[in-house]
Amino acid sequence: MRTGIVFKSPLEIFSKKNVFTFCFLIAGLSPLLGHAQTPLDLSQYKGKVVYVDFWASWCGPCRQSFPWMNHLQEKFADQGLVVVAINVDENRNDANAFLKEIPAHFTVVFDPHGQVAETYHVPGMPTTFLIDKQGKVRESRVGFHPTQEDEYEKTVLKLLAEKAQL
Repeated sequence: MRTGIVFKSPLEIFSKKNVFTFCFLIAGLSPLLGHAQTPLDLSQYKGKVVYVDFWASWCGPCRQSFPWMNHLQEKFADQGLVVVAINVDENRNDANAFLKEIPAHFTVVFDPHGQVAETYHVPGMPTTFLIDKQGKVRESRVGFHPTQEDEYEKTVLKLLAEKAQL
């Protein structure tokens, strides 16, 4: 598994696609269940910046990223940021134990069969996609590095500052 790789441009697979529509179709075919047992529908976030993070309970960097994502959600929610974490553990109990130890103050959904992770071509844990207000993937990252939190935050701020073209 690779970590520490930063992709500065959108992934080729999503370069011309509207991710909100795409993810809605994925969720419709294979519902991702959140805490409330409801399917994930990213189209509800159109006009917002969405920070999508794929994670697993066994992932060391994920343990570091969760407190930061809590901070990010709290700090920028009023400006239009939504954090969505997609767990890929096959055993839901593993994910629940992780969440009991490190609670999430953002949306968490479960993809135990890895269908959405496969669709996104997730190469390692954690993998993050930043989706702009128009539903386009603007950046993706593999790994989490606390020394780069300021850089991550600047990228989020840049997307939040852009006007939505709905």
